[in-house]
Amino acid sequence: MSVLEATPPRFGTDDVVRIAAELFGLDGTATDLGSERDQTFLVEGPSRSGVVKISNLGERSETLDLETEAILHIARVDPELPVARPQVVSDASGAPAYRTNVEGPDGVHFVRLFERLHGRGDVASPDLSDGAVRAYGETHARLNLALRGCFHPEAGRHLLWDLAHTVTLRQHVDEIADHERRRLVEAVLDRYEERVAPMWPRLRAQVVHGDLNLDNVLLDGGGRISGIVDFGDCVHTAQVADFAVALASLIRGRSGEEAFRIARIAIDGYSSRLPLEVEELELLGDLVAARLAQIVVISAWRVARRPENAAYIQAWDADSWRLLELIDELGADRFSRELGASMRPVAKDVLARRRSDPLGAALTPLSYDHPVHVVRGEGAWLIDADGRRILDAYNNVPVVGHCHPRVNEAIVRQTRALNTNARYLYEPLVVLAERLVATMPPEAGLDSAMIVNSGSEANDIAWRIAAGATGRSGAIVTHHAYHGMTAAMADLSPEEWPEGFHPAHVERIRHDAEGAAVAAAAARLEERGHPLAATFVDPAFTSDGIHPPAAARLREIADATRRAGGLFVADEVQVGHGRSGEHLWSFAHLGVTPDFVVLGKPMGNGYPVAAVIARRELAEASGWAGRLFSTFGGNPVAAQAALATLDVIDDERMIPRTKRVAELLSERLEHLSADHPVLVDVRGLGLLIGVQLDGPERANAVMNSMREAGVLVGRTGARDDVVKIRPPLVFGTAEADVLTAALAAALLAAPA
Repeated sequence: MSVLEATPPRFGTDDVVRIAAELFGLDGTATDLGSERDQTFLVEGPSRSGVVKISNLGERSETLDLETEAILHIARVDPELPVARPQVVSDASGAPAYRTNVEGPDGVHFVRLFERLHGRGDVASPDLSDGAVRAYGETHARLNLALRGCFHPEAGRHLLWDLAHTVTLRQHVDEIADHERRRLVEAVLDRYEERVAPMWPRLRAQVVHGDLNLDNVLLDGGGRISGIVDFGDCVHTAQVADFAVALASLIRGRSGEEAFRIARIAIDGYSSRLPLEVEELELLGDLVAARLAQIVVISAWRVARRPENAAYIQAWDADSWRLLELIDELGADRFSRELGASMRPVAKDVLARRRSDPLGAALTPLSYDHPVHVVRGEGAWLIDADGRRILDAYNNVPVVGHCHPRVNEAIVRQTRALNTNARYLYEPLVVLAERLVATMPPEAGLDSAMIVNSGSEANDIAWRIAAGATGRSGAIVTHHAYHGMTAAMADLSPEEWPEGFHPAHVERIRHDAEGAAVAAAAARLEERGHPLAATFVDPAFTSDGIHPPAAARLREIADATRRAGGLFVADEVQVGHGRSGEHLWSFAHLGVTPDFVVLGKPMGNGYPVAAVIARRELAEASGWAGRLFSTFGGNPVAAQAALATLDVIDDERMIPRTKRVAELLSERLEHLSADHPVLVDVRGLGLLIGVQLDGPERANAVMNSMREAGVLVGRTGARDDVVKIRPPLVFGTAEADVLTAALAAALLAAPA
């Protein structure tokens, strides 16, 4: 017979006083502490006190030994946890030494003695402050961390209170007399079977306390846990299910919004020590609901069999029913979201309409005729709201692949430890700066790095230093360049210029310009009172239509800039981090020595981080030395993201692989041009490839046709007639096959 069905012990306080004295040498008075299926008494003497626990006749010795081993394991791993430790009460060895027997009116019971812990019991959730709730979650996480290395064969027992067996509650649902309340429980069980049961084998599992609710802890004056008692539900189960038990207890007696707020604070506390995984957060709300259903079903079943113990058994019923009614009223999805589950995707057209109102008129429109509604990324692939996989052949920001686990983990790990600003000492920033400088060609003298938040910010700083160091105010850029969105960089980004806009201090050169064109542009600036301070160049002329220059021509542009008194800036935001397939930086591959190197979007694989690298003497000559500070630029999290990205590029041999894949893809695209006269040209630098078509309408049609086929590309160039292929560098031969087939089909489908 299980402990839930067996007759509870029936000892009086006088009996317990006698037992404590005879078996444990503990003299004193006894106070009944109450229990569901056992009996527990506090025995207080003049010099010594303890807690006597008399077990149910249905209890097995193996189960008691599991409890003992779990408590002793915790004491070894985290001795500061306030767990009530068992006392040795017999001459046996090992766990049996902590239990003995006592004769009762119904048979022989196991009996144990535990140390007495001090604190308040019988505390209601609304009595706890926010800080106490957070500390409760943190302590629970510590308890699970302490137990995760614990093993005992009995931990695999079948226990009805284990949420792993929630579906078995169906056999007891009829004990609930009220039809509407049965419906509430059955809805929870239906959802458990639909959502939780299929994912249960994937959840982290270990030996857990099993019942860390407010009835099984003692609290100090500040509401923090000062004692953890009653390991009677100790079992091997899902870690998040164990936490759901505590969470259900912490929201008891709270109203709807307040219950959610308190739950989230407890989750924060737990996650500060033991972060919950995505699957666990998705199921946490359902597990809390299952715990509430478990309480009322087992209560109804137990009361029918033990009416004399009804007051204790039904202590949680009223609050549990109120919460189940709240879940039913709000809907299980909303309840789960409030506890951390992801939102169900909103319909695309609805989301698009909502986007237009709060985000304002300045934001550029969505890409593609049918916008892409993405919810997840993995490698070179995006997953849309309908679960469709879409090949991303356009985004260079996730240079080592969407959601790369190495980068993600570096970000999360550092976020948990520290995030602050560069006016304090911390190692990641220094290591990153050293590493970036070390990647620069030795002859360039690029020995000083400043880490900031974006490519726009980095270009802006390069411009400020160049203007200060030269004492000049003119700039040269390519005809359709883009270098950022700050006020200064907007002036240097003709791609975004409104009609009729042309700053007096800026001159433009064509993508095929040579040194003479630079000299002429510099002369025009001089005539307007803006002598040349710097020339900004994307070494692949990406926004001009992807026109990678010959090395000699790019060197000529840099040399002509310096002859005119200016400095040369290599903007590596779109072409750096190994995209050329030859070198980490495209300027180095092309044999050019810049005065500034600007890094941006791909540097942190999507985490905001960028850099400008220059010669130290330029910063010192500019007047800005020691004055440039970006509050969050180069923060420890950003630095770790950038370091992890560089590590992945090295460890996964991305540069040589990029070269092989780029050569294969370029060859296949060249073959397409033989069959499609509308394909004017194929050109590129590594995995930055431009496919020029016979007009912007055709390019737009091809881009949108490929999007419908599940492949994302973009458009670029002064006429928007170049299909831009710029994928994450995890793009491989299989992805090249998919892209080529989609482009071939789009060329056939695009209108003439």
